[in-house]
Parts: sequence; C-alpha cells; structure tokens
Amino acid sequence: MPVLMKSAQDLLSASKRLGERGRVAIMLESHATEELAKALILVDIVRCPPKLRPSRIATMMGWFYDHLARLIYVDAQSWKPTSVTQLQSYVDDHRKSHYLEGSVGEYIFPNWTIYMRESLLYADLITHEDGVPMWNDPVIPPSAFGFGEPSAWRICQALQDMGAFTRHGLDVMSSAWRCTEFAGPQSWSDTKHLTRKMLEALESAGLISERATSEQVGTLLHNWQMPMYNIDFEKIDVPLNELQADRDANLWSEYGDWP
Repeated sequence: MPVLMKSAQDLLSASKRLGERGRVAIMLESHATEELAKALILVDIVRCPPKLRPSRIATMMGWFYDHLARLIYVDAQSWKPTSVTQLQSYVDDHRKSHYLEGSVGEYIFPNWTIYMRESLLYADLITHEDGVPMWNDPVIPPSAFGFGEPSAWRICQALQDMGAFTRHGLDVMSSAWRCTEFAGPQSWSDTKHLTRKMLEALESAGLISERATSEQVGTLLHNWQMPMYNIDFEKIDVPLNELQADRDANLWSEYGDWP
C-alpha cells in the first residue's frame, strides 16, 4: 500500500506543480487515480470474507491490471447506490463496449470511459460508420474541471491516516468486515456500520495517526463505496448490428416516415 500511495502522491504533486488544469496535468492526475484504484481493489480483497476470498482473488487481481475496471472503481467512489444490486446496474452502464447517444439515440459511441482515457493520452486516427478515417486531437474530459482532490485520493489518504494501511491495520480491517458478504440487498447502512466498527478497532489498537481528522472520518462513512468483490467488471461486448437496429427503431419511433 505505501508504494501505491507514494506513486499516486508523486503524480498528484507533479500535476499541481504545473499550475494549471491543462492536458498534461490531467494526464498525471488520471494516472494517479488508476494507482489509487489498485489500492482500492486490494482493500476490497481485504474486506472480502475469508471463506469467499479464494474464489474471488484471481478475478480481482485481473481488475488490478485492467484499465476499464480501474477507472470504474474510481468513478464508483462518488456513486450512491441503495444496494449492491443497484451498484451492479450502475457498473453495467459503464462497461458496455458501445452504446447509443443523442437526443433520440441516433449516434453509436464506443465505451465512454475508455474513449475519454485514450483521447486524453493520444492523437489518433479514428473512423466513423462511413469508414472514412480522420484525425482525433487529444481532448480534456469535461470531468477534469472539478476542484479539490480526487475522491479516491481522499478515501485512500483517510484510510492511511487511520492506520488501516499498516500490516496490523489490514488485519483489523479484515476482522471488521469478515462476517458480512456484500451481495444483493446489502446497503450503505451495512457499510457505515462496519466502517464505524473498523475505525473503533483501529483506535483501540492505537493505530490512528496524529494526522487523522474528523473530516476524514466523514469521508470514510459517507464516500467509501460498498465492497465490490462480488461486482462484475468484465466489458460487455455489444454487437454493433443490435445497436444499429435499436437506433433505427428509435429514429422510426421519433420520425416515422417523415422525409
């Protein structure tokens, strides 16, 4: 954990030193958030009940190396689903290979999360449905114009300052979360209860650092997402012919035989 946190902090510090929210600064911040996603994935391995862990660890380590899974993990820290079932539906919306966009669904777009990552990093040749290639200039995603630290950083920093990233702290975390499997109807109330239990145990163990603040307690209680070890992050391949048929149906429903 310390290695990932240092890597993320170095990238965020370098981003700030550039002094403006330009493309390079956003690239560094984006890279930092993927490092933080790795930490959050490892944290969820720790939060996974020991009886379930052997069946989930290989899949979760696959997420550790997958750009789409990491980016969704980071985005999910700002979501407020009412249950694990609803959380899965939110993730499903972000893992489709293609989707329809536009006022009546008239455009076919690639996965937005991956597209925005790659369009920030690269100048590239792209093709539309007519097959004609065109240059795509690197762009800054709209979400890059927010203020303050990334949510994933605030969560990981809070966990670190609470002592949860020490060797003993990871054992305390595992003990607090081990008896509850997050699946189906499990909700935010369950998450808050176990987070409080973990924080109390960390305090009893004398692991909370002097840097820790009450604001960080609030961050963990209100922003740390439910454990996602049972969530499916694999990309959903959506056949283009199905999207084309859906698009045509949308256009027909909207305009009929209007010339």
